Amino acid sequence: MELLVINAAQVRQLLPMAACMDEMASALRALGRGEMQNPLRTFTWLPDRRGLLAAMPAIAPEVMGIKVISVMPDNMATEYESHMGAVMLFETTHGQPLALIDAGEITTIRTAAVSGVATRLLAREDANDLAILGTGAQAVSHLEAMLVARPIKRVRVWSRHADNRAKFATHVQTRFGVTVELTETAQQAVTGADIICTTTSSTQPILKGEWLSAGAHLNVVGASTAQAREVDTATMLKASLFADRRESVLNEAGDFLIPKQEGVIDNSHIRGELGEIMLGQIKGRQSPTEITLFKSLGLAVEDLVSAHYIYQQAIQHKMGTAVEFGSTRH
Repeated sequence: MELLVINAAQVRQLLPMAACMDEMASALRALGRGEMQNPLRTFTWLPDRRGLLAAMPAIAPEVMGIKVISVMPDNMATEYESHMGAVMLFETTHGQPLALIDAGEITTIRTAAVSGVATRLLAREDANDLAILGTGAQAVSHLEAMLVARPIKRVRVWSRHADNRAKFATHVQTRFGVTVELTETAQQAVTGADIICTTTSSTQPILKGEWLSAGAHLNVVGASTAQAREVDTATMLKASLFADRRESVLNEAGDFLIPKQEGVIDNSHIRGELGEIMLGQIKGRQSPTEITLFKSLGLAVEDLVSAHYIYQQAIQHKMGTAVEFGSTRH
């Protein structure tokens, strides 16, 4: 048997943001219809808690797969990526492995693509003032997704380190032709913003509810464990909360769970899932002044659907490296 190996550079070529957003919308609708299996991911921490190994399996009608990825937040200050690993793709007829695909790049693209879907569903139609907190890979990909989702006219960016802000500005000017305003504080970045994306590695709030303007939409992305959060309790209280999946928020989202532990919100604070909006089961934004918040945790079905799309495109364009792998009985 042959296994197709697809590297990060090839993933970037084969999974453009606009196409990924369409694929993610389809995946979330299918999940909402019960057509995919998406168990909770498992985390295994290093003894010193510097990082973890995450395993994320999922099953769809035609394919199944698992993402295994290391998460090392301290890498953001080094030449190494904070998320590294692979997605293993199988077909469901015989269980044959089809492809091994770079997971870091899939994660970077599909996470922002889902936020793009959320922004299309929840942000005001006239939203054009964007704030991004963070300057890492997710900040770059979220800028790209927001440019697809809405006609962005202004971009403000903040992170803790001025040199990272400067590097980000140079990179996105070259890559997207976008000029960004760099701010000294998070408050300066978000004041008056229509769309706010938090993409930091912080485990403590870097966004306060008192800074939010009426009608804002938030994509809260960076924190992915029950003990970490990027937004404070006031933010969660002010916002109508939407999830990629309720079960994930109830088990993994410190942004939600910490205010819940404080006794100020309960499970009913989750208005619904993105898939439910697209299936017409619930309403999204209900007024121009409502503050909406999408809590992104990332789902294995998003990795699976992305990997399947990449594999199909790689076959069509004759990309990737085929290696002999496994054996048959004949």
